[in-house]
Amino acid sequence: MLLRQMKYFVAIADCGSFTEAADRCFISQSAISQQVASLEAELGVRLIEREGRRCRLTPAGEYFARRSRTILAEAAELRRETVRIGSDSELFLNIGYLSGYDGQELPRAVAAFSETYPEVVVSVFKGTHEELYRAILNGKANFLLSDQRRAFSDECENYILNQSPAYIDVAASHPLAGKRIVAAGELEKYTCIVVSDREEEETEGRYYGEYLGIGKQFLFAASLDEARLLAMSGRGALIVESANPLAEPPLVRLEVRRADGGRIMRTYCAFWQKKRSNYYLEEFASVLRSRFAAAK
Repeated sequence: MLLRQMKYFVAIADCGSFTEAADRCFISQSAISQQVASLEAELGVRLIEREGRRCRLTPAGEYFARRSRTILAEAAELRRETVRIGSDSELFLNIGYLSGYDGQELPRAVAAFSETYPEVVVSVFKGTHEELYRAILNGKANFLLSDQRRAFSDECENYILNQSPAYIDVAASHPLAGKRIVAAGELEKYTCIVVSDREEEETEGRYYGEYLGIGKQFLFAASLDEARLLAMSGRGALIVESANPLAEPPLVRLEVRRADGGRIMRTYCAFWQKKRSNYYLEEFASVLRSRFAAAK
């Protein structure tokens, strides 16, 4: 018994005619008659009674048509789902994120996503903004969580997750610790701590100092843990990559604003290449955005 024979038989049941069913299935009437005859011979029962140019189903035929419709629908869904899964980059989600990012949105999104889609292998790595940008271009990553530092590319999906004020973390003993908001100009006389690989120190310092206007003197740390320790020991103010207004104790989190009191906004986005887009990338981006929304 073949799915093709079920398809032909359902067409006959729907049309009530071998001729009309043959036209619907784009085969000859003799071919569809042969398929039904072969099916009846295999089952050993009559499925159809001819009545001139029309035909009617036997009780067995009625049952066979009803069950065939269900099986054909399930087979079609099986095919669609198999093709969808097979086209989704072999079910790998390689996520790059900023080395200095300290928010909990990403790990919570990974946990929620993996619970829903256990078939997807999720891996993560961290890097500077420029390292992540190169990773999405060369295929090392197929999904990024990063800040926006350049014009959006037409080659990528630029999925905005959150817009957040700029923050710094300082030790309780730091001269600025008693403030809730600090003007960017006040930071010029203090050291600012930035998480960066050695190769990217100049680029990162220029971005924070010249573009955002946060700090002039920089101390670079290779990891977020090292940066926090430096801040806790009073070595400087840690420039934070996070949308969360609360610091992890014993550090104190302050918002940095421009001299006129205007906010310095950071835009955090998900990025992936349009030509490599698939269901899972889009679904993970949606889950991640919901975690950012829940953290507000």
